[in-house]
Amino acid sequence: MLKTAIVILNWNGLDFLKKFLGTVIKYSAGFDTAVYVADNGSTDGSVEWVVRSFSSVKIITLGSNHGFAGGYNKALEQIDSTYFLLLNSDIEVTDGWLHPLVSFMDMNPNVASCQPKIRSYDRKGHFEHAGAAGCYIDKYGYPFCRGRIFHEIEKDNGQYDTPVDVFWSSGACMIVRADAWKKAGGFDASFFAHMEEIDLCWRFSKAGYRVCYVPESVIYHVGGGSLPYSSPFKTYLNFRNSLYLLYKNLPDNKLQSVLFFRKLLDGLAAFSFLAKGDFVNFWSVLKAHIDYYRNKKELRAKRKLVMQYEGNHTPSCVLNKSIVFEFYGKGRKTFDRLKMDNN
Repeated sequence: MLKTAIVILNWNGLDFLKKFLGTVIKYSAGFDTAVYVADNGSTDGSVEWVVRSFSSVKIITLGSNHGFAGGYNKALEQIDSTYFLLLNSDIEVTDGWLHPLVSFMDMNPNVASCQPKIRSYDRKGHFEHAGAAGCYIDKYGYPFCRGRIFHEIEKDNGQYDTPVDVFWSSGACMIVRADAWKKAGGFDASFFAHMEEIDLCWRFSKAGYRVCYVPESVIYHVGGGSLPYSSPFKTYLNFRNSLYLLYKNLPDNKLQSVLFFRKLLDGLAAFSFLAKGDFVNFWSVLKAHIDYYRNKKELRAKRKLVMQYEGNHTPSCVLNKSIVFEFYGKGRKTFDRLKMDNN
């Protein structure tokens, strides 16, 4: 059986593949590794270009756009390997990036997933929004990272050069133990894109696994390659999927209180968009909540399955405070000021 399958999910990403795929192949050779491009129904000729340019790359054709979550689910069903390494097409890997991740997984069988240090491709000395130096959530489900809180992004001065347990590993680049992936059921395809990796890692924790950050591996991420950060659809997905995430995974004794407060915060965000005349994003938030309620029956069934995990618990690496209040109210804009021990 193959040791590591590097799987790049592609949707009209020809420019990124031309720019970065060769480097992935070059710096992944010799590690019992195969590189796959799983195509989500691209129409830009990217699959044909890969076939012509790199005979060693294996192609998985999915036929249509199943989103990030559904696309990876369908692709990984067709691969037999010890580890799956999910890699965005807009990432530049570095010499020596792969071995620390695989070695860490080999030495820690109770780890389901880990991520590298993710720096910005455009500002090489700074962390990148989607992952930075390991990922967390606060008590209301807002995600943040060591090195990135909201849009405040730190310069990498070596301040986060220690491996640590984290709440979730970034879907931009994450290595996953195949057995753990299958046990947890993979991504929830209803998320389509955004926060599906947080949901998955929460289930990993509930199943008794750890999720970690490995700073010895470094990659550079362009970011916003498939869906720009300013996209109203991204706004919709983030707000809707946050509600999905909390409803599915919160313990019974926190479910109602946390969701109530989260909905209040979402309301404030919606009216902030409205006050700025940003009607499109206002509607995105409103539609996210409408669709959450429309899908409650399906979510209820999924929650029932999640709650059956033995030793069902929430990981300790959660900020038991509001990151919104910490950031905007107290001015704590870097991870080192958050006091993750909750004291």
